[in-house]
Amino acid sequence: MAQRKFLIEVEPAKEAKDGRPSIGPVYRSIFAKDGFPEPIEGMDSCWDIFRMAVEKYPDNRMLGRREVVNGNPGKYVWLTYKEVYDLVIKLGNSIRSCGVEEGGRCGIFGSNCPEWVMSMEACNAHGLHCVPIYDTLGAGAVEFIICHAEVTIAFVEEKKIPEVLKTFPNTTQYLRTIVSFGKVTPEQREEVQKFGLAIYSWDEFLLLGDNNQYDLPVKKKGDICTIMYTSGTTGDPKGVMISNNSIVTLIAGVKRLLESVNEALNVDDVYLSYLPLAHIFDRVIEECFIKHGASIGFWRGDVKLLIEDIGELKPTVFCAVPRVLDRIYTGLQQKLAAGGILKKSMFGFAYSYKLNNMKKGSKHEEASPLCDKIVFSKVKAGLGGNVRIILSGAAPLATHVEAFLRVVACCHVLQGYGLTESCAGTFVSLPNKLDMLGTVGPPVPNVDVCLESVPEMEYDALSSTPRGEICIRGDTLFSGYYKREDLTKEVLVDGWLHTGDVGEWQPDGSMKIIDRKKNIFKLSQGEYVAVENLENIYGLVPDIDSIWVYGNSFESFLVAVVNPNKQALERWAEEKGVSGDFNSLCENPKAKEYILGELSRIGKEKKLKGFEFIKAVHLDPEPFDMDRDLLTPTFKKKRPQLQKYYQHLIDNMYKSLK
Repeated sequence: MAQRKFLIEVEPAKEAKDGRPSIGPVYRSIFAKDGFPEPIEGMDSCWDIFRMAVEKYPDNRMLGRREVVNGNPGKYVWLTYKEVYDLVIKLGNSIRSCGVEEGGRCGIFGSNCPEWVMSMEACNAHGLHCVPIYDTLGAGAVEFIICHAEVTIAFVEEKKIPEVLKTFPNTTQYLRTIVSFGKVTPEQREEVQKFGLAIYSWDEFLLLGDNNQYDLPVKKKGDICTIMYTSGTTGDPKGVMISNNSIVTLIAGVKRLLESVNEALNVDDVYLSYLPLAHIFDRVIEECFIKHGASIGFWRGDVKLLIEDIGELKPTVFCAVPRVLDRIYTGLQQKLAAGGILKKSMFGFAYSYKLNNMKKGSKHEEASPLCDKIVFSKVKAGLGGNVRIILSGAAPLATHVEAFLRVVACCHVLQGYGLTESCAGTFVSLPNKLDMLGTVGPPVPNVDVCLESVPEMEYDALSSTPRGEICIRGDTLFSGYYKREDLTKEVLVDGWLHTGDVGEWQPDGSMKIIDRKKNIFKLSQGEYVAVENLENIYGLVPDIDSIWVYGNSFESFLVAVVNPNKQALERWAEEKGVSGDFNSLCENPKAKEYILGELSRIGKEKKLKGFEFIKAVHLDPEPFDMDRDLLTPTFKKKRPQLQKYYQHLIDNMYKSLK
């Protein structure tokens, strides 16, 4: 195999033996050719990251939120590193005076805000396990996490307190103290005291430990700093134990990577905090910003106001999930469609010209400074004007959206891949490499990676186009699932994390995610169907927003539920003279026929096998969502729940075709 330029091989491939599948060569990033970067001297824990930043940058702006003046949002108001530190020390003393000892579990439940980060740092200071509780998992999961992790004290956003009270009496065997990020109502006090628990407003709690000074325990690298519950697509949430070492190792790797591509973080960087801190992606990015003494500004908690918050904060790095970038893309497309013919043709010319130069190898800032100035500067201004990196993670970003943003946003658009179990960033694409489009780039310089063949899906890690399950080894890996040794053993084998994702090495050393190992089933004629791969292909149809493909071993063909694109379907109806609103169009047999035709067209184009074609569709005008429990908080499909929800429609589709 030709040398993949962004990788170096550290171990040779292994043939299949004793029933174990073959394994491709072990690679690491070219930026780690002389070894992995050592964690920074003296930085052994998450507390050290913050403590050292306070010593170095006491007066830098650390946490900011928009001040509301007469009901209107004003400017960002900031706390400095030293001000945050003083509050964190107070919080820590108050927590300890409630009897919580080192190793105790402290829950944090609410949208991102300065209090969230301060509560987290107080946990870091006293060696407590920080346990984020999700907004998006419903009361069942809130109760599950509090009981499973045996959380004794919880910091809770004001408007989330009722959700915690709903878990009484079951959680009261563990929970002793509730602290509001804001105020507490008299009714809430009464309810909590009925169960013999204590509840405090934020300001009351800060005074609680005033007369007590607790020494900070010594934190070791191997100590657990957080237990993050992942919203598994099946079964109960799993508590992923992440050590101090995972996070400090990751930070050293990210630092090496950004320096290697001349994009190092610095004190002037500004980050918009809106992706949930309960997820590893946002948590580690914020740790990186804190390490550099940079600034973190919080959104107001409403996605409709996000662009306005961006305009006020003017961030330099913008992290997003594909859903947010899709929204920005659609917004820009609508603006274009509404503009005059001159505007459209000017944009079209500028876009092709700049894209062409980028394909030839020009950096985005050099591809066409004139087009940037005249045409694309408006897009840049829409993101506040200072963004230099957009990083997408958590789910695959559609290639057309990524390509479009790389040209028009006047900044680097990078796609990353990682799991909670690998402490987020494991792969990330590199700036100015247009040929990495649609991939997640090469590994970060602190992990080893190999592919393991998946014979039942015909993925071969030793073929000329190596494909297989992505396996990761390194110090960023998690320490196990809390109280679930059995599940830990399934995914951690001989130091390798088996991700369950199927990847394909590209010639340049970047990784393309092509499938999911578990999402495979047999049809009645014995053919295996890799459903995720099919959904990615069918997802290329521009007239649909989302598709869920279903089959089982009792049927010989596939059916699907589709969320059609509203504008596209209405445009089709207008052209064909079909009347009715969006909901009735989704019921219309002609519309179903049309969408089925579009799916078949792409199937033929991509040379799918006969049994991989969709034979019947149901059009659902309502997008798959978390409210109906059809998606995880990171927008992955919950297949068992989708099946349960749409079961009668699936049965009808199969019946109608027999």
